Amino acid sequence: MSFLSMGTVYGTLMNFPAEHAALAAQMTEPPYKASPKAPILYIKTANTRSAAGAAISVPAHVPQVEVWASIAMVMQAPGELAGYLLVNDLTVPHTSFYRPPVKSKCLDGFLGVGSQLLAPGPQVDPAQFKLEVRINGELRQTVDFSQLLRSAPQLLAEVGEFTSLGAGDLLMLGSDVLAGGGRPLARPGDNIEISAPGLGSLANTLVAATGAST
Repeated sequence: MSFLSMGTVYGTLMNFPAEHAALAAQMTEPPYKASPKAPILYIKTANTRSAAGAAISVPAHVPQVEVWASIAMVMQAPGELAGYLLVNDLTVPHTSFYRPPVKSKCLDGFLGVGSQLLAPGPQVDPAQFKLEVRINGELRQTVDFSQLLRSAPQLLAEVGEFTSLGAGDLLMLGSDVLAGGGRPLARPGDNIEISAPGLGSLANTLVAATGAST
């Protein structure tokens, strides 16, 4: 099944303790001067979507990308889940979230989208999700979703207080950081595979862009 023609894709920032802690010093600086009280979202635009197995082109001016591996809630209707899906949110390394990160996150093809939807049900608990990130076959990160600051139901409820999520929209649960605050890095030529029980795997290979950089 292809989810490339879905609706709006929303990412969630600072939903893991380590990620929150890594940015804590910036939160007290202008213009906000305080920790956020509501979920912090960003949008992955439609041009970013890449199918499982697709090669993802990396512009010449980008020597490496961060792997923001996550699991997304797929909406059936407002307030109603269709299921859960693997997503690989590729990002140009940057240090500030004070402006919408369009230049870092919305490059062509920079969102790998899984093909296996895990339907919701009483036996499916997002807090039990565990995601693994492998680069060229080497395990680089394990993400434990029991550590979410806002659980999947809480995140969905709080986001619903200020925006409506319609059929086909995706809301990522968030992505964790490694010790030291960074995320796994990948370069052109690398194969990235993320996997989680019940959700299958999502693999993409990075390739160097040809022609003019974007």
